[in-house]
Amino acid sequence: MRRQALYLGGFLGPFGGGVLTVLIPELRDRFDASTGAVTLAAITAYIAPFAIFQLVSGTIGERAGHARTIRAAYVAYAAVSVVAAFVTSLAPFVAARAAQGICNAFTTPLLLAALAESAEVASLGRSMGTFAAIQTAGVVSAPLCGGLAGAVDERLAFLVPAAVALALATIPVPVAARDAHLDPPSLRAAVNGRVWWTAAAAFLAYLAVTGVGFLVAIRAADRFGLGPTERGLLLAGFGVSGVVAGRPAGNLVDRRGSVRVTVWGALACALIVPLLGIVGAPGWLAAAWLAAGVGSALIWAGLNTLAVRAAPGNRAGAVSFIGAWKFAGNAAGPGVWLPLYHVRAWLAFALAGAASALIGGCARAGDRPRG
Repeated sequence: MRRQALYLGGFLGPFGGGVLTVLIPELRDRFDASTGAVTLAAITAYIAPFAIFQLVSGTIGERAGHARTIRAAYVAYAAVSVVAAFVTSLAPFVAARAAQGICNAFTTPLLLAALAESAEVASLGRSMGTFAAIQTAGVVSAPLCGGLAGAVDERLAFLVPAAVALALATIPVPVAARDAHLDPPSLRAAVNGRVWWTAAAAFLAYLAVTGVGFLVAIRAADRFGLGPTERGLLLAGFGVSGVVAGRPAGNLVDRRGSVRVTVWGALACALIVPLLGIVGAPGWLAAAWLAAGVGSALIWAGLNTLAVRAAPGNRAGAVSFIGAWKFAGNAAGPGVWLPLYHVRAWLAFALAGAASALIGGCARAGDRPRG
């Protein structure tokens, strides 16, 4: 039960970030604000602090203790979620969303580190792959659950996760994770050459693979005339394939090694992502995007395992630092790829494929023994 709670907590972070994407119209009406203002409040106000605070949240959690930090973050998340559900003006809503992001910055990396601390060495890859699959499930299910909540009352999108967070706060963290470090680790212990290379790989993985999802949606509309429902189903294929492939990818890490599996996933994406810009039918576009999801699952099963091994003296600090760069890559995607897409659609996807190939090189560089 305790390990399952770690996985469920990993679901909550990405779910909280994406559950409001379909509720922008309802929130716009509630606050009598523009679409742009509400989008910034609902999405950016959550994602930005979620990424930024991960630079230090893991180290703070290691110093304060995994169990204490995770429990406090869950309770705080529940409280600010209730505030977000009932505020009637935009400014306090922005503050509440930012607080939600900060709270989850103190759960997601610590949960991954706690899972690694409590996992057996022989099955670490499977645990990391499963965690990645659960996080992908949070991304995929968030818009659907948000839509269902909006059909009843959009406040449920805040109140139900709040109730789940409170329930998770009552479940003890596994003892192996809780007692792993007796001496307070420093931030310096979390950031070494191996961590930097893994962070670079994570940045590229979100920039060049996950981060082209919006381009897939744009091309589906521009080239094939797909409507919003069809585009939503097409994009969901990436996440569904990632959920299905996550655990097998983790098993592959345990058998073949984290670097090798990361390289395989990177090379697969380097071949698949450019196809997204040249296929001539929506069915082929959907198939290529689904295949990219499998490649991404391989990458993240490997990178998560590399991340939790990169700095044993401050495991959570390293994981959170790498996570910050991962989400930075996702945020950079539109600014990098959209101008190229406007020049030539195939060019953006081709260069994203080239960037995908670099992921494996970063993973290899980070795994080299240090003299």
